[in-house]
Amino acid sequence: MRITVVGAGEVGRAIAATLADLHEVVVVDCDERVVDELAYAYDVLAIHGDGRDIETLREAEIDRVDLVIACTDGDEVNTIICATVTMVSDAFTIARVRRRTLFETWNDRPDAFGVDFMICTDSLTSEATFRIAGLPAAQEVDTFANGLVRMAAFEVNPESPFVNRTVRQIDLDRSVTVAAIFRDDELVLPTGETVIRATDRIVVIGSASGVSNVANRISLSSRSPTDEVVIAGASEIGFRIARLFEEHGYHPRVIEPDPDIARTAAEALPCTTVLEGDPADTGFLEREHIEDADIVIAALPDDERNLLVSLVTRQFGVGETIAIVEDIEYAELFETAGVDVTVNPREETAEEIIRFTRLIPTEKIVLLNHDRAEVIEIVVTEESILADREIRDSTAILPDQVVIGAISRSGELVTPRGTTVIRPGDHVILFVDTDVLEEVIEVI
Repeated sequence: MRITVVGAGEVGRAIAATLADLHEVVVVDCDERVVDELAYAYDVLAIHGDGRDIETLREAEIDRVDLVIACTDGDEVNTIICATVTMVSDAFTIARVRRRTLFETWNDRPDAFGVDFMICTDSLTSEATFRIAGLPAAQEVDTFANGLVRMAAFEVNPESPFVNRTVRQIDLDRSVTVAAIFRDDELVLPTGETVIRATDRIVVIGSASGVSNVANRISLSSRSPTDEVVIAGASEIGFRIARLFEEHGYHPRVIEPDPDIARTAAEALPCTTVLEGDPADTGFLEREHIEDADIVIAALPDDERNLLVSLVTRQFGVGETIAIVEDIEYAELFETAGVDVTVNPREETAEEIIRFTRLIPTEKIVLLNHDRAEVIEIVVTEESILADREIRDSTAILPDQVVIGAISRSGELVTPRGTTVIRPGDHVILFVDTDVLEEVIEVI
């Protein structure tokens, strides 16, 4: 597949780096220095120019392109790029936007703007944050097969009852598969005899109830919709997170320093208590009994403020801190400083875009450990080598670094076992080491 990526910021770079080994990738950017860096770092054709300019698109041989991804930092720029491409090419176009209103306009009229598919970064980030917040101790959470299957990643702390026990000994729900363990820089595909160690990051796939049970056992806690959720920031992402909590029966509190934004949020969120104040002010937090919070989500439009809010609220003994981190390079700093979970909008966006580039029909893709591995959902066709085979026969064909985590069949969850036969039409959720991804794609 020939793919043109317009915009080489964090999202564009992540997409180009992920796709370069599997596709013919062209990257267009206005910054000549960035173009030179990309040409040196990756196996891509890097072009200096404005993606809205037809001459630049012609230089990128837009008439030969299958997919155009517009991911500059400007919503309107990305929309115009897609509209321009539509004038001179039959390529499928994807536009990344931040403004929910622009996304909703396109969603109501998918033929608008000349954009085939539009991705709203703020919506993706809000949804990812909500999923993580709803599962204690989880660092990453996603769903597959229309919500029937859940995937979660947990870091095992030294006090966890899982430490120094084998996968078999922890006695998980039958619907749950321990798909992988990230241990330092090593990826371990566990057997029943694999011993879980402190600081391991385990990935589990299974039913929603089964994965929730894992979360509660790891964290030694349990949550219900009455638990105390506090969101710092009522701008777009914070507002959307609060709305999602409301829709699921929660009554969150939002702390917003800007009086106008706070007033607007209070009027639009009937089940949310909106407080005007500084979420990093210890006196204010003490008066508002922040120590009662089970979760504090820092969703201010500034990474440094989100780090400060997370650290200050941790001093009050809140149950868990989650922070939105715009700059991916800061994520490790946040975690080192003690923030429990970070969510990066650019990673969420890149993950969604990459799904469209797979050579096989992929229902969903989740990238783990900064693209060290993927969890993918595929629909098995009659021509697939997985069709009408027992799993133990399929695993003999697939690379060793692949785990079949779950199967959805006609809306029912099928727990994968060696003798389970995969049928055409099944939705199969696979854990795949990125090193063998190309081989897996060729095989299935």
